[in-house]
Amino acid sequence: MILKNIMQKRMGISRKLLSRLKMTDQGVMLNGQHVYVSTKVQAGDKLEIRMEREQSDDILPQVQQIDVIYEDQHLLIVNKKAGVIVHPTSGHYTDTLANGVVHYWQERGEKFRFRPVHRLDQDTSGVLAIAKNPYAHQHISEQMINHSVQKRYHAYVHHIPTVSQGRIEGAIDRDLIEPYMRVVTPDGYAAATRYQVLESFADRDIALVELELETGRTHQIRVHMKHIGCPLVGDRLYGYARPDKNLDVSTSISQLDQLAGRQALHAVELGFVHPVTGEEMLFQAPLPEDLANLDAELRGLEI
Repeated sequence: MILKNIMQKRMGISRKLLSRLKMTDQGVMLNGQHVYVSTKVQAGDKLEIRMEREQSDDILPQVQQIDVIYEDQHLLIVNKKAGVIVHPTSGHYTDTLANGVVHYWQERGEKFRFRPVHRLDQDTSGVLAIAKNPYAHQHISEQMINHSVQKRYHAYVHHIPTVSQGRIEGAIDRDLIEPYMRVVTPDGYAAATRYQVLESFADRDIALVELELETGRTHQIRVHMKHIGCPLVGDRLYGYARPDKNLDVSTSISQLDQLAGRQALHAVELGFVHPVTGEEMLFQAPLPEDLANLDAELRGLEI
């Protein structure tokens, strides 16, 4: 068998990454020697691949407190704070998670390109995975496409779902009137979310819900929960917290939305197979202070 087949079929290296390795100095090494991918291999041969060092030169390093859950030479797993954008966007080039991570690596004398494997909305907190090289990014991305990555969220929602657990299936696309918003529409992209009510606060008509994503559409959880009549507490875009003169909001709902201060959504757990070791990894992030305060209020505890 030739080396190229081993790399693609057994190691799962994509054509794009294979092309990059071929152009990298000593990118493909067999038994300590630089070789072409057309080289024949046999049992006992030792294959090494070397990826060029990269860094995000277009991202300004900024001092930030990065909450690191796990790190090795391939991955960085962080607990993202609410209010922080993951990656610089047009008109928002600083104060993002990327700025802080690039500075974190720089201070350690390390050079990596900022490659988030997935995204969290600005006001969503919790576990987020960042790949340190294209190989790790490719493999976790493929697991997401195959729906084998476990993404679990906790959310506080207005109104207790009539069915305690279920699956919300509703295609999602942009709102034609307000393009920055998403809506459930028959012409949208397929989306499915599983949910389970963990606890009900009947006196406040609030539920703590656990959710798992089968797909990863923009604002999916927020859109799907609104779709079944249970918008997230504090959601300024899809919930009662949205400024709307025509929306009649009770004092109780308004107080809870203000206490949350943002959509009450936290990425509590992320699980996948490590792209290099093959080990099953599971990462968790505890409830942040603002949502812990909301939880205490719902339970009648002193904050």
